[in-house]
Amino acid sequence: MSQGYVGSATPVRKPDVSSPRIMTKRAWWLVILNVLIPGSAQVLAGSRRLGRFGLGATLLSWILAILALAAWLFVPTATVVTFVSNPITLTAVQLVLAFYVVLWIILTLDTLRLARLIKTAPGARALVAAFSVLLLVVTAGSSAYGAYVAGVSRSTIGSIFSSTKQYADPINGRYNVLLLGGDAGPDRVGLRPDSISVASINATTGATTLIGIPRNMQKVPFVKGSPLYGPYPQGYNCGDNCLISFLYTYAQAHPSLYPNAAKDSSQPGIEATKDAVEGVLGITIQYYALIDMEGFSDLIDALGGITIDVTEKLPIGGGIDANGQPIGTHKWIYPGVQHMNGYVAQWYARSRHGTSDYDRMARQRQVQTALLSQFQPGVVLTKFEAIANAGKQVVKTDIPQVMLGRFVDLGGQARKQKIAQLELVPPAVFEPNPNFAKIRQLVASALVIPTTSPTPKP
Repeated sequence: MSQGYVGSATPVRKPDVSSPRIMTKRAWWLVILNVLIPGSAQVLAGSRRLGRFGLGATLLSWILAILALAAWLFVPTATVVTFVSNPITLTAVQLVLAFYVVLWIILTLDTLRLARLIKTAPGARALVAAFSVLLLVVTAGSSAYGAYVAGVSRSTIGSIFSSTKQYADPINGRYNVLLLGGDAGPDRVGLRPDSISVASINATTGATTLIGIPRNMQKVPFVKGSPLYGPYPQGYNCGDNCLISFLYTYAQAHPSLYPNAAKDSSQPGIEATKDAVEGVLGITIQYYALIDMEGFSDLIDALGGITIDVTEKLPIGGGIDANGQPIGTHKWIYPGVQHMNGYVAQWYARSRHGTSDYDRMARQRQVQTALLSQFQPGVVLTKFEAIANAGKQVVKTDIPQVMLGRFVDLGGQARKQKIAQLELVPPAVFEPNPNFAKIRQLVASALVIPTTSPTPKP
């Protein structure tokens, strides 16, 4: 009877171990089968019980992959994102992927044992072993990274987004989000919003309008029912000591005004600013997002930088003297299209030399728009960890976790359109003595909604 597979009832399970050629061929088959159909190598040449378990797990992974692909192709994006961003879902994904990491390690090591490399041709032993390890890194390594990403996602979502608030319908067909740029530099007592704006998003098309409010606006009114309406029924009116940007610090020092702020994933200062913005614009603010201007450069760096069309020369670093001239700076941002890292973008948004607060507002809106355009799926996926880590340090919001899918879907639509801007600055608005009726008309026209007065709070 000839050697090898010929005449043997189970050639893979009981090969001719005296033939290095046959054993080498068998080793390659086992290793490749282990990758293509994990568990099949054990069914053919080892423990059938382990093999059947591996085959069952493999079949389950294929079914899950097909279902995930079908969901990605045919289920609305908002539904998919809402489901996969749920902490319970992410925990389940992490556990499942960790299970497959362990399974693939066990099956690969067992396959190498079954291959009996010592019986293969000497020149093939290292190749078979190296190939098996490489495939193990690809399969188990990919699953391990997926489990890690699921864990980071769960931690990031839990750190940034509210788990207490529920899904909310749009108001007048729009979602209105207060955007605050926190300026908590070493020369400031506490945090003071250096940038105040509202992103008003069309709930059907995703079309977005950014409304900029000067931080030095005075006499801002509060909606009836606001804790600040009683002390200031005629508006926050006491001259230069009552700017809209001072409300954050004022309310933080009087937390009893908003005793439920922490429970609602907010802060007294944010709620006070929200009440004022509602009074100024005549619209309801549903959510807020607070960005730490001292740390948002990390987020820009994580996204790979932003591109800005610069129209004027601005200094990087340093300060200004009594005449508004730059001191202590040795670098400049020059006119033209510039790709900026976080450090440069921060100075572009905050530079005071030779410009007014209104110019700074316009630049800050440029940075916000450029930042939004960078949140594309390819960028986020390839730089996920850095973005997630930066986001946890930079962003605070009360947007509910259950609304993530909705906002991701709207964000995708918004990136395909030009973001409209409405700056409440001279000559339309005189910030020491604003005409709030005119402001509400400007806002209503920009958002294409009926002119309204501030809605009383319950």
